[in-house]
Amino acid sequence: MARQTKKKTTTAKRLPKRAARKKRTPERTPPAKNTRPRAKRSRESQAARRARALRLLAELRRRYPTAQTALHHNSALELLAATILSAQCTDERVNLVTPGLFRRYPDAADYAAADPHELETLIRSTGFFRNKTKSLIGLGQALRDEFGGEVPDTMDELLTLPGVARKTANCVLGTWFHENVGIVVDTHVGRLALRLRLLTSARDDKDAVRIERDLMDLFPPDSWTYLAHALIDHGREVCTARKPKCGGCTLAPDCPMAGTFGTH
Repeated sequence: MARQTKKKTTTAKRLPKRAARKKRTPERTPPAKNTRPRAKRSRESQAARRARALRLLAELRRRYPTAQTALHHNSALELLAATILSAQCTDERVNLVTPGLFRRYPDAADYAAADPHELETLIRSTGFFRNKTKSLIGLGQALRDEFGGEVPDTMDELLTLPGVARKTANCVLGTWFHENVGIVVDTHVGRLALRLRLLTSARDDKDAVRIERDLMDLFPPDSWTYLAHALIDHGREVCTARKPKCGGCTLAPDCPMAGTFGTH
């Protein structure tokens, strides 16, 4: 009678299964590191930094005596709508879109009753058009229902409106109502504040809340609205993101980073 033998399951036969299971386990991707340039603190005292800030302001006033927003508008509502559209979009593109937008929606009630699809079509080229459409419609409804169709002139009231954060509120208050409540911090203002070493608490050039606070502590209140417009103009013309023209920059004598980027 033949002896029956049990089939042995060898370790070698189990290895492929283990390997297959191991391959199915997704690899963990390490969290992305923050690649923003960090704000560096200058060793000067705050008093010396304030004195330097005043010299920078004087030179900006000499170079850009009429600095103002590039967004075309004829009312507080138009400026408010244009500023909302300018998020993640150039002012030039916004100015191409707003003439048709303002004709179609001349007052808050028109935005409140807008057909979302039609409004999306009008502002599509500004990017993030669905979110901006919701903001504009919600803005119109809030103005119609709570403020009699008029744009309020205080920070607290403006911040209750859909799509309005401090940057937008500062722009409307300073530009239209001539109220220097704060400083508009956009990508240009953040970049120049970092390069000019004017930051004392902000982490980087995107830390808008702290950037605004640092700048407000250095510059006189009656200059806040002008300062933002002038820094934006200088950021577009001279201190550009990729190739700053340090050789022709009249702020260079008071800029700790002058020459760092070379002469272009």
